[in-house]
Amino acid sequence: MKAFLIVLVSTSAFCVGLQSPDAEHTASMPTSLSSLIVEAQQNNPDIQTVGHEYRAAQSGAKAPGALPDTELMLQQFSVGSPKPFAGYINSEFAYVGIGASQSLPWPGKRALRTEVAVLGAESVREQAAITTRTVIESLKVAYFKLSYLQQTLSVLLRDDELLGEMEQIAESRYRVGQGNQAEVLKAQLQHTRILQEITTHHREAGQLQAQIKQLLGREQTTPDIMAEPLKERPLPPSSDLLESVRQHNPEVAFRGQLVKRSDKEVELARKEFLPDFGLQYMYQNTDRKFRDYYMLTLSVTLPNRGRRKAELAAAVEDGKMAASALTAELQRRLAEVQGQYVAAQTSAEQLKIYREGLIPQAEATYRASLAAYQANRQDFGTLLSSFRDLLDFQEQYQKELSEHEEALAHLESLTGMELP
Repeated sequence: MKAFLIVLVSTSAFCVGLQSPDAEHTASMPTSLSSLIVEAQQNNPDIQTVGHEYRAAQSGAKAPGALPDTELMLQQFSVGSPKPFAGYINSEFAYVGIGASQSLPWPGKRALRTEVAVLGAESVREQAAITTRTVIESLKVAYFKLSYLQQTLSVLLRDDELLGEMEQIAESRYRVGQGNQAEVLKAQLQHTRILQEITTHHREAGQLQAQIKQLLGREQTTPDIMAEPLKERPLPPSSDLLESVRQHNPEVAFRGQLVKRSDKEVELARKEFLPDFGLQYMYQNTDRKFRDYYMLTLSVTLPNRGRRKAELAAAVEDGKMAASALTAELQRRLAEVQGQYVAAQTSAEQLKIYREGLIPQAEATYRASLAAYQANRQDFGTLLSSFRDLLDFQEQYQKELSEHEEALAHLESLTGMELP
């Protein structure tokens, strides 16, 4: 008798130690997901990196459309000798000249080059949106899992208290000769199993805390995050989600920008068949007894048509490839949305079954079994089985709720919508 009582006391003490091992390092009040999203958008290193990349691309978008660099020239022309300034004072052909040269692309080329560069910068912006979406989606999923673990831990602790009541009843019955030691030991075994689940929850929660802090750009030594309890959110109509994919999905938008840029590149490749010009002006100074020279030169650069044809063919094929990639990306994302919608819809049905059927029935069964066991009309194994059913259904409900919200987080990421 004393042996198993010692086991009971030691496991209870262990449970108290496991209930809040990081309590002093955990925020006392729950932190909303929306505030964490804002923090991630401001401080996540990956989001900051792609933001700088977009701003760099945006700043450099005007460069391709600018005029080529102006060339300044200084000339010295000698007569009769290679020595500098030879013949300058006795020949009207010797001179010192200064001038400038400027290349002039065919009208319209510069504007097209600017448009191509701007569309390239916009594609970088869409890539930045993809990175931001990925970070936010990862944050949401980790937050929902953390909330599930924290809520399940509360369930385990609450049910462990119920198990303590069962242990006391089993011990009392054993003391008066109505039960047996095996019943008390079974209760203690179940108690230890709960302790094992609590330990597992602490390990998984610690890993999620590290992941969330990394996504937020926080130091790992900062206080842990307390998540808000999960609430089931309603699903919008499937047609709205599918339409939103076409309008707001970052991957689809990125592919769309590539198609637009490819169209402009084809237009520019056709424009490159037209010649460019060069303008040069030179002032040549001779000695004062001779007249000065003024020279204006206009040059024409004729494009190599063979090279231009090859560039145009490549640009056309790139455009077709971009269009095909856009279609494939759109179909892939639409399929993902449909799959996540079915998962979320099925999960909502499961939650209703747990909430309105399984959990109330399990609670009623447990209460009836407990009353029957106290009245010596039912064995302890049946009572323990009903208790375990209740615990399992409560845990499964929290897990299903987490998976439902994760499916909605994927839908938000795919559609660009913020679901209520």
